[in-house]
Amino acid sequence: MDYLTTLDQLHAAYGTPGQAATVKVTPMLTAAYRGWIERSRFCVLSTVGPEGTDGSPRGDDGPVVRILDDRTLAMPDWKGNDRIDSLRNILRDGRVSLMFLIPGSNTAMRVNGMGRLTLDEDLRESFRRGEALPRSVIVIRIDEVYSQCARALMRSALWTCGDQSAGLPTVGDMLREITEGRLDGAAYDRDWPGRAATTMW
Repeated sequence: MDYLTTLDQLHAAYGTPGQAATVKVTPMLTAAYRGWIERSRFCVLSTVGPEGTDGSPRGDDGPVVRILDDRTLAMPDWKGNDRIDSLRNILRDGRVSLMFLIPGSNTAMRVNGMGRLTLDEDLRESFRRGEALPRSVIVIRIDEVYSQCARALMRSALWTCGDQSAGLPTVGDMLREITEGRLDGAAYDRDWPGRAATTMW
């Protein structure tokens, strides 16, 4: 198998993008882009660091990010698995990308920019959920924002193909396999719903 090795080869294979694909990129939020992102409860946060790349799902029961101004987003870091892969990457290489999705829409919204971490008490307090505070907040300076071509979501019928989860391996199955049975996967699956319910934030 031969691989492409130059930009000239790549450009020759794909040609020139259409006008809509290029004019949609803006260095800040437009009114339409703002309205779209304010409705999104889920995104994927992509980062890069010395060990490689990382893609982390982020979600909330309201907007997944808060718009501070047309060039700045704030994302609270709620409870997770404490691996902090994304956060370690951001500390060492601030480049971040976000892909926002909204169920039912075949549009995805993309943001590229620079992220920084803060423990600012006032900002953390502004995200309070009962007794819970985010341990940190990712503040993202937008460099570019644009809508993504809808074809991928249309091809996958992501929102209309129904529940595809029947018969999938559980996380407990995966952990049991990886540890060759040393970790009780059935117990993990049994305990997970109750643990998640009390540690959501």
